[in-house]
Amino acid sequence: MKVYLNGELVDEKDAKVSVFDHGYLYGDGVFEGIRVYNGLVFRLQQHLDRLYRSAHTIMLNVSMSKDEMKEAVIKTLKANSLKDAYIRLIISRGEGDLGLDPRKCKHPNIVIITDKIALYPKEIYEKGLEIITVPTRRNIPEGVNPQIKSLNYLNNIMAKMDALSCGYEEAIMLNNEGYVVECTGDNIFIYDEGKLYTPSVHLGILDGITRDVVMKLAKERGIEVSEEIISRHDVYNAGECFLTGTAAEIVPVVKVDGRNVGSGVPGEVTLQLIEDFKDLTDTDGVPVS
Repeated sequence: MKVYLNGELVDEKDAKVSVFDHGYLYGDGVFEGIRVYNGLVFRLQQHLDRLYRSAHTIMLNVSMSKDEMKEAVIKTLKANSLKDAYIRLIISRGEGDLGLDPRKCKHPNIVIITDKIALYPKEIYEKGLEIITVPTRRNIPEGVNPQIKSLNYLNNIMAKMDALSCGYEEAIMLNNEGYVVECTGDNIFIYDEGKLYTPSVHLGILDGITRDVVMKLAKERGIEVSEEIISRHDVYNAGECFLTGTAAEIVPVVKVDGRNVGSGVPGEVTLQLIEDFKDLTDTDGVPVS
């Protein structure tokens, strides 16, 4: 496999950065995960826009234009002959010293990895996922703003460990006020009485790109969509629940904290949105060729 590293395509075994890179030492950097479906890079521009916004907020000079980055992504996919893939685009602060001072890092490291990914087995999409609420709270926006897709993912990893230690693959994270915000790697939706709800961005969530796509697909079907404050009580008593994310896509949730959601099987609206999303990814994207 070829990996893009600072302007060159190198074998994966040769894709190396210094141990003094502040992305490695401190998680100082940003990233995006992007999907490719049948030779089409899905929502590439939106992912790049978010990547550059994240970089700008942490005062990280990308050193490449968005058009140049787009060309680098396509070049890497072609080098690996991938038509269906997951792209991990990483920009770290670069090599510095053992101190925190980002001024010591003169040049960012830009890495593009293209490979396969499957977060959940096929049966989860057919039968649904059981999840729990974990004690690890989501970072407060005033600490590390969730709108920044930072390389420092420890908050999410700790919540993931909470879930795994209890025998679950995914978990709901609450904000500091105890409201539902998102899961360890996905946004969350509930559907009830003809209306689709998802936590508001101001509560401390990542404004997911798949989340945005799903909201638009629902509106096209005439479903009212609302961004609101959501409690666990709301989730327990919803008719349907599902998660969204670039890697996960749309995942039905059938049980939360031991309580069935709706009838305990993937709901009709969830399954319809899964089909709508698949239809969209079959035709919408930037061509690799």
